[in-house]
Amino acid sequence: MSTAIDTTTDTATGTAAGTATVEILGPDGWLALCPLGALIPGRGVAALLPDGTQAALFIDRGGRAYAIGNRDPFTGAQVLSRGLTGSASDRPFVASPLLKQRFDLATGACLDDPSVSVPAYRVRTRSGDVA
Repeated sequence: MSTAIDTTTDTATGTAAGTATVEILGPDGWLALCPLGALIPGRGVAALLPDGTQAALFIDRGGRAYAIGNRDPFTGAQVLSRGLTGSASDRPFVASPLLKQRFDLATGACLDDPSVSVPAYRVRTRSGDVA
Protein backbone atom coordinates (compact mmCIF):
# COMPACT_ATOMS: atom_id res chain seq x y z
CA MET A 1 0.00 0.00 0.00
CA SER A 2 1.00 3.60 -0.44
CA THR A 3 2.62 5.58 2.33
CA ALA A 4 0.93 8.77 1.16
CA ILE A 5 -2.72 9.40 0.50
CA ASP A 6 -4.07 10.67 -2.81
CA THR A 7 -7.71 11.60 -2.41
CA THR A 8 -9.52 12.29 -5.65
CA THR A 9 -13.14 12.99 -6.40
CA ASP A 10 -15.04 11.95 -9.50
CA THR A 11 -16.36 15.38 -10.42
CA ALA A 12 -17.27 14.53 -14.00
CA THR A 13 -20.53 13.01 -12.81
CA GLY A 14 -21.28 15.52 -10.06
CA THR A 15 -20.65 13.17 -7.16
CA ALA A 16 -22.68 13.91 -4.03
CA ALA A 17 -22.05 12.46 -0.58
CA GLY A 18 -25.25 10.41 -0.74
CA THR A 19 -24.28 8.61 -3.97
CA ALA A 20 -20.48 8.50 -3.74
CA THR A 21 -18.46 5.44 -2.75
CA VAL A 22 -15.18 5.47 -0.84
CA GLU A 23 -12.54 3.30 -2.54
CA ILE A 24 -8.97 2.42 -1.59
CA LEU A 25 -6.19 1.26 -3.86
CA GLY A 26 -5.14 -2.31 -3.14
CA PRO A 27 -2.79 -4.72 -4.89
CA ASP A 28 -5.56 -5.73 -7.33
CA GLY A 29 -6.84 -2.21 -8.06
CA TRP A 30 -9.49 0.01 -6.52
CA LEU A 31 -11.71 -1.59 -3.90
CA ALA A 32 -15.10 -0.10 -2.97
CA LEU A 33 -15.52 0.00 0.82
CA CYS A 34 -18.59 2.01 1.78
CA PRO A 35 -20.87 4.88 0.77
CA LEU A 36 -19.29 8.26 1.51
CA GLY A 37 -22.52 9.22 3.28
CA ALA A 38 -21.90 6.45 5.85
CA LEU A 39 -18.87 8.34 7.18
CA ILE A 40 -19.32 11.07 9.77
CA PRO A 41 -16.62 13.68 10.48
CA GLY A 42 -14.87 12.84 13.74
CA ARG A 43 -15.86 9.16 13.69
CA GLY A 44 -14.02 6.29 12.08
CA VAL A 45 -15.26 3.09 10.49
CA ALA A 46 -13.32 -0.18 10.26
CA ALA A 47 -13.24 -2.15 7.00
CA LEU A 48 -12.04 -5.72 6.51
CA LEU A 49 -9.80 -5.97 3.44
CA PRO A 50 -9.53 -9.03 1.15
CA ASP A 51 -6.10 -9.95 2.58
CA GLY A 52 -7.54 -10.13 6.12
CA THR A 53 -6.10 -6.82 7.34
CA GLN A 54 -8.26 -3.92 8.44
CA ALA A 55 -8.41 -0.29 7.37
CA ALA A 56 -9.74 2.62 9.43
CA LEU A 57 -11.76 5.06 7.31
CA PHE A 58 -12.33 8.70 8.20
CA ILE A 59 -13.75 11.82 6.60
CA ASP A 60 -12.90 15.37 7.60
CA ARG A 61 -15.34 18.27 7.81
CA GLY A 62 -14.37 19.30 4.26
CA GLY A 63 -15.48 15.92 2.90
CA ARG A 64 -12.00 14.50 2.27
CA ALA A 65 -11.73 10.77 2.95
CA TYR A 66 -8.71 9.05 4.56
CA ALA A 67 -7.77 5.42 5.17
CA ILE A 68 -5.00 4.07 7.37
CA GLY A 69 -4.32 0.68 8.93
CA ASN A 70 -6.65 -0.05 11.82
CA ARG A 71 -4.02 -1.90 13.92
CA ASP A 72 -2.46 0.15 16.72
CA PRO A 73 1.25 -0.74 16.45
CA PHE A 74 1.83 -0.04 20.14
CA THR A 75 -0.74 -2.57 21.40
CA GLY A 76 -1.56 -4.76 18.41
CA ALA A 77 -5.28 -4.08 18.84
CA GLN A 78 -7.51 -3.24 15.86
CA VAL A 79 -8.79 0.04 17.35
CA LEU A 80 -7.64 3.10 15.39
CA SER A 81 -11.08 3.46 13.78
CA ARG A 82 -12.39 4.14 17.31
CA GLY A 83 -9.87 6.87 18.07
CA LEU A 84 -10.40 10.60 18.50
CA THR A 85 -9.68 12.79 15.48
CA GLY A 86 -8.10 16.21 15.48
CA SER A 87 -5.42 18.25 13.76
CA ALA A 88 -1.92 19.43 14.65
CA SER A 89 -0.27 22.08 12.47
CA ASP A 90 -3.02 21.53 9.88
CA ARG A 91 -2.25 17.79 9.77
CA PRO A 92 -5.33 15.62 10.40
CA PHE A 93 -4.72 12.79 12.86
CA VAL A 94 -6.41 10.08 14.86
CA ALA A 95 -5.35 9.39 18.45
CA SER A 96 -5.42 5.74 19.47
CA PRO A 97 -8.14 5.13 22.05
CA LEU A 98 -5.73 2.97 24.07
CA LEU A 99 -2.41 4.74 24.61
CA LYS A 100 -3.30 8.01 22.81
CA GLN A 101 -0.48 8.08 20.22
CA ARG A 102 -1.49 10.23 17.24
CA PHE A 103 -1.30 8.99 13.64
CA ASP A 104 -1.30 11.31 10.64
CA LEU A 105 -4.31 10.40 8.50
CA ALA A 106 -2.55 11.39 5.27
CA THR A 107 0.73 9.52 5.78
CA GLY A 108 0.21 7.04 8.64
CA ALA A 109 3.21 8.48 10.52
CA CYS A 110 3.04 8.53 14.30
CA LEU A 111 3.26 12.16 15.41
CA ASP A 112 4.51 11.10 18.85
CA ASP A 113 7.18 8.59 17.79
CA PRO A 114 8.71 9.13 14.32
CA SER A 115 10.06 5.56 14.25
CA VAL A 116 6.51 4.13 14.11
CA SER A 117 3.84 4.30 11.41
CA VAL A 118 0.76 2.51 10.12
CA PRO A 119 -0.11 1.88 6.46
CA ALA A 120 -1.77 4.78 4.64
CA TYR A 121 -3.95 3.92 1.67
CA ARG A 122 -4.62 5.90 -1.49
CA VAL A 123 -8.29 6.88 -1.33
CA ARG A 124 -10.78 8.19 -3.83
CA THR A 125 -14.49 8.85 -3.90
CA ARG A 126 -16.52 7.94 -6.96
CA SER A 127 -20.15 8.07 -7.95
CA GLY A 128 -22.08 4.84 -8.10
CA ASP A 129 -23.10 2.05 -5.75
CA VAL A 130 -20.90 -0.08 -3.50
CA ALA A 131 -20.25 -3.38 -5.25
